[in-house]
Amino acid sequence: MTKGFRIKDLPVSERPRQRLLRYGAQSLSNTELLALLLRIGERNYKETALNLANKVLNKNGVDKLSRLSAHELMKMHGIGAANACLLAACFELGRRSLAEKNGNKVYLNHAKDIADMLMPTMSMLEQEHFKGIFLDTRNRLLRDATIFIGSLNASLVHPREVFKLAIAESAASIILCHNHPSGDPAPSVNDIKLTKKMVQIGELMGIEIADHIVIGKNKYVSMKEKGII
Repeated sequence: MTKGFRIKDLPVSERPRQRLLRYGAQSLSNTELLALLLRIGERNYKETALNLANKVLNKNGVDKLSRLSAHELMKMHGIGAANACLLAACFELGRRSLAEKNGNKVYLNHAKDIADMLMPTMSMLEQEHFKGIFLDTRNRLLRDATIFIGSLNASLVHPREVFKLAIAESAASIILCHNHPSGDPAPSVNDIKLTKKMVQIGELMGIEIADHIVIGKNKYVSMKEKGII
Protein backbone atom coordinates (compact mmCIF):
# COMPACT_ATOMS: atom_id res chain seq x y z
CA MET A 1 0.00 0.00 0.00
CA THR A 2 1.30 3.46 -0.91
CA LYS A 3 2.50 5.45 2.08
CA GLY A 4 1.74 9.10 2.69
CA PHE A 5 -0.68 11.66 1.37
CA ARG A 6 -1.13 11.55 -2.39
CA ILE A 7 -1.72 14.41 -4.81
CA LYS A 8 -4.77 12.62 -6.20
CA ASP A 9 -6.31 12.60 -2.70
CA LEU A 10 -6.69 16.38 -2.99
CA PRO A 11 -9.72 18.01 -4.62
CA VAL A 12 -8.94 18.63 -8.29
CA SER A 13 -8.93 22.42 -7.81
CA GLU A 14 -6.37 22.15 -5.00
CA ARG A 15 -3.86 19.93 -6.77
CA PRO A 16 -0.47 21.54 -7.48
CA ARG A 17 -0.77 21.37 -11.27
CA GLN A 18 -4.19 23.00 -11.31
CA ARG A 19 -3.09 25.71 -8.87
CA LEU A 20 0.03 26.37 -10.92
CA LEU A 21 -2.06 26.83 -14.05
CA ARG A 22 -4.50 29.09 -12.25
CA TYR A 23 -2.22 31.17 -10.03
CA GLY A 24 1.30 30.61 -11.38
CA ALA A 25 4.29 28.59 -10.15
CA GLN A 26 5.01 31.14 -7.42
CA SER A 27 1.84 30.02 -5.61
CA LEU A 28 3.26 26.56 -4.87
CA SER A 29 5.51 25.53 -2.00
CA ASN A 30 8.98 24.09 -2.65
CA THR A 31 7.64 20.65 -1.80
CA GLU A 32 4.77 20.97 -4.26
CA LEU A 33 7.04 22.22 -7.05
CA LEU A 34 9.44 19.34 -6.54
CA ALA A 35 6.58 16.84 -6.28
CA LEU A 36 5.36 17.91 -9.72
CA LEU A 37 8.76 16.93 -11.14
CA LEU A 38 8.79 13.65 -9.22
CA ARG A 39 5.36 12.39 -10.27
CA ILE A 40 7.01 9.50 -12.09
CA GLY A 41 9.58 7.96 -9.77
CA GLU A 42 11.48 4.71 -9.85
CA ARG A 43 9.48 1.66 -10.84
CA ASN A 44 8.09 -0.19 -7.80
CA TYR A 45 8.91 2.73 -5.50
CA LYS A 46 5.95 3.10 -3.14
CA GLU A 47 6.59 6.58 -1.68
CA THR A 48 4.21 9.30 -2.81
CA ALA A 49 5.64 12.22 -4.80
CA LEU A 50 4.75 14.67 -2.02
CA ASN A 51 6.36 12.53 0.67
CA LEU A 52 9.49 11.93 -1.43
CA ALA A 53 9.78 15.64 -2.25
CA ASN A 54 9.47 16.53 1.43
CA LYS A 55 12.19 14.03 2.41
CA VAL A 56 14.56 15.23 -0.33
CA LEU A 57 14.13 18.89 0.63
CA ASN A 58 14.48 18.22 4.36
CA LYS A 59 17.80 16.49 3.71
CA ASN A 60 19.25 18.88 1.13
CA GLY A 61 17.36 22.14 0.82
CA VAL A 62 16.75 23.81 -2.54
CA ASP A 63 20.21 25.38 -2.79
CA LYS A 64 22.18 22.17 -2.23
CA LEU A 65 19.76 20.18 -4.39
CA SER A 66 20.27 22.62 -7.27
CA ARG A 67 24.02 21.95 -7.25
CA LEU A 68 23.86 18.16 -7.39
CA SER A 69 24.71 16.38 -10.63
CA ALA A 70 22.30 13.90 -12.22
CA HIS A 71 24.46 11.04 -10.96
CA GLU A 72 24.38 12.42 -7.41
CA LEU A 73 20.60 12.82 -7.60
CA MET A 74 20.23 9.22 -8.71
CA LYS A 75 21.87 8.06 -5.48
CA MET A 76 18.77 9.21 -3.61
CA HIS A 77 16.28 6.44 -3.00
CA GLY A 78 13.25 7.02 -5.19
CA ILE A 79 14.90 9.20 -7.85
CA GLY A 80 15.65 7.36 -11.08
CA ALA A 81 17.56 8.44 -14.17
CA ALA A 82 14.60 10.19 -15.82
CA ASN A 83 13.79 12.33 -12.77
CA ALA A 84 17.46 13.03 -12.07
CA CYS A 85 17.98 14.32 -15.61
CA LEU A 86 14.79 16.38 -15.41
CA LEU A 87 15.82 18.01 -12.13
CA ALA A 88 19.37 18.71 -13.33
CA ALA A 89 18.01 20.25 -16.54
CA CYS A 90 15.55 22.48 -14.65
CA PHE A 91 18.20 23.81 -12.29
CA GLU A 92 20.66 24.39 -15.13
CA LEU A 93 18.08 26.40 -17.08
CA GLY A 94 17.54 28.51 -13.97
CA ARG A 95 21.28 29.19 -13.67
CA ARG A 96 21.56 30.09 -17.36
CA SER A 97 18.56 32.40 -17.11
CA LEU A 98 20.18 34.24 -14.20
CA ALA A 99 23.54 34.45 -15.97
CA GLU A 100 21.88 35.78 -19.13
CA LYS A 101 19.91 38.33 -17.14
CA ASN A 102 23.02 39.53 -15.33
CA GLY A 103 25.04 39.54 -18.52
CA ASN A 104 22.54 41.73 -20.32
CA LYS A 105 22.64 44.28 -17.50
CA VAL A 106 26.27 44.24 -16.46
CA TYR A 107 29.43 44.92 -18.38
CA LEU A 108 31.97 42.49 -16.96
CA ASN A 109 34.94 44.83 -16.83
CA HIS A 110 36.56 43.68 -13.61
CA ALA A 111 37.35 40.44 -11.79
CA LYS A 112 34.90 41.45 -9.07
CA ASP A 113 32.08 41.53 -11.64
CA ILE A 114 32.75 37.90 -12.50
CA ALA A 115 33.21 36.87 -8.88
CA ASP A 116 29.95 38.54 -7.85
CA MET A 117 28.10 36.70 -10.61
CA LEU A 118 29.56 33.23 -9.98
CA MET A 119 30.55 33.08 -6.32
CA PRO A 120 27.07 32.36 -4.88
CA THR A 121 27.01 29.07 -6.79
CA MET A 122 30.65 28.13 -7.29
CA SER A 123 31.82 28.73 -3.73
CA MET A 124 29.48 25.97 -2.56
CA LEU A 125 30.46 23.29 -5.08
CA GLU A 126 32.05 20.12 -3.71
CA GLN A 127 34.09 19.45 -6.88
CA GLU A 128 36.26 21.73 -8.98
CA HIS A 129 34.34 23.19 -11.92
CA PHE A 130 36.27 24.90 -14.72
CA LYS A 131 34.27 27.53 -16.60
CA GLY A 132 34.77 29.79 -19.57
CA ILE A 133 33.23 33.28 -19.53
CA PHE A 134 33.04 34.44 -23.16
CA LEU A 135 32.85 38.19 -23.80
CA ASP A 136 32.36 40.43 -26.82
CA THR A 137 34.48 43.49 -27.67
CA ARG A 138 32.53 45.58 -25.12
CA ASN A 139 33.05 43.04 -22.31
CA ARG A 140 29.44 41.90 -22.39
CA LEU A 141 28.66 38.30 -21.51
CA LEU A 142 28.05 36.08 -24.52
CA ARG A 143 28.11 32.73 -22.75
CA ASP A 144 29.02 31.15 -19.42
CA ALA A 145 29.91 27.48 -19.88
CA THR A 146 31.20 24.72 -17.61
CA ILE A 147 33.94 23.00 -19.59
CA PHE A 148 35.47 20.55 -17.15
CA ILE A 149 34.67 19.03 -13.74
CA GLY A 150 37.46 17.58 -11.65
CA SER A 151 40.94 18.50 -10.41
CA LEU A 152 42.58 20.86 -12.88
CA ASN A 153 45.51 19.57 -14.88
CA ALA A 154 46.88 21.04 -18.09
CA SER A 155 46.80 17.60 -19.70
CA LEU A 156 43.10 17.08 -18.87
CA VAL A 157 41.56 20.48 -19.61
CA HIS A 158 41.84 20.66 -23.38
CA PRO A 159 42.31 24.14 -24.88
CA ARG A 160 40.36 23.04 -27.96
CA GLU A 161 37.16 22.83 -25.88
CA VAL A 162 37.67 26.37 -24.60
CA PHE A 163 38.52 27.93 -27.96
CA LYS A 164 35.90 25.93 -29.85
CA LEU A 165 33.24 27.64 -27.75
CA ALA A 166 34.96 31.02 -28.14
CA ILE A 167 34.90 30.70 -31.94
CA ALA A 168 31.27 29.55 -31.92
CA GLU A 169 30.30 32.63 -29.88
CA SER A 170 32.58 35.00 -31.85
CA ALA A 171 34.12 35.94 -28.52
CA ALA A 172 36.77 38.65 -28.36
CA SER A 173 38.09 37.50 -25.00
CA ILE A 174 37.74 34.75 -22.43
CA ILE A 175 37.87 34.83 -18.66
CA LEU A 176 38.70 31.45 -17.17
CA CYS A 177 37.24 30.63 -13.79
CA HIS A 178 37.27 27.68 -11.43
CA ASN A 179 36.58 27.00 -7.77
CA HIS A 180 38.58 25.46 -4.95
CA PRO A 181 36.28 23.34 -2.75
CA SER A 182 38.82 23.72 0.08
CA GLY A 183 37.79 27.36 0.33
CA ASP A 184 41.32 28.68 -0.30
CA PRO A 185 41.44 30.49 -3.66
CA ALA A 186 45.26 30.59 -3.88
CA PRO A 187 46.22 29.33 -7.40
CA SER A 188 48.02 25.99 -7.47
CA VAL A 189 51.04 25.14 -9.64
CA ASN A 190 48.70 23.30 -12.04
CA ASP A 191 46.33 26.31 -12.14
CA ILE A 192 49.17 28.62 -13.18
CA LYS A 193 50.61 26.14 -15.69
CA LEU A 194 47.21 25.68 -17.34
CA THR A 195 46.58 29.42 -17.46
CA LYS A 196 49.88 30.23 -19.14
CA LYS A 197 49.24 27.49 -21.71
CA MET A 198 45.81 29.01 -22.49
CA VAL A 199 47.31 32.50 -22.78
CA GLN A 200 49.88 31.31 -25.32
CA ILE A 201 47.25 29.59 -27.46
CA GLY A 202 44.97 32.62 -27.20
CA GLU A 203 47.74 34.87 -28.49
CA LEU A 204 48.16 32.64 -31.54
CA MET A 205 44.42 32.63 -32.22
CA GLY A 206 43.81 36.31 -31.58
CA ILE A 207 41.44 35.60 -28.65
CA GLU A 208 42.63 37.13 -25.39
CA ILE A 209 42.63 35.22 -22.12
CA ALA A 210 41.76 38.29 -20.07
CA ASP A 211 41.96 36.66 -16.64
CA HIS A 212 41.72 33.46 -14.66
CA ILE A 213 39.70 33.80 -11.48
CA VAL A 214 39.88 31.23 -8.69
CA ILE A 215 36.91 31.19 -6.33
CA GLY A 216 37.12 30.02 -2.74
CA LYS A 217 34.75 30.37 0.19
CA ASN A 218 33.37 33.90 -0.19
CA LYS A 219 36.67 35.15 -1.63
CA TYR A 220 38.54 34.99 -4.91
CA VAL A 221 41.92 35.53 -6.55
CA SER A 222 42.39 37.16 -9.95
CA MET A 223 45.56 35.99 -11.70
CA LYS A 224 45.58 39.21 -13.71
CA GLU A 225 45.45 41.34 -10.57
CA LYS A 226 48.20 39.21 -9.03
CA GLY A 227 50.42 39.73 -12.09
CA ILE A 228 50.50 36.03 -12.98
CA ILE A 229 49.20 36.79 -16.48
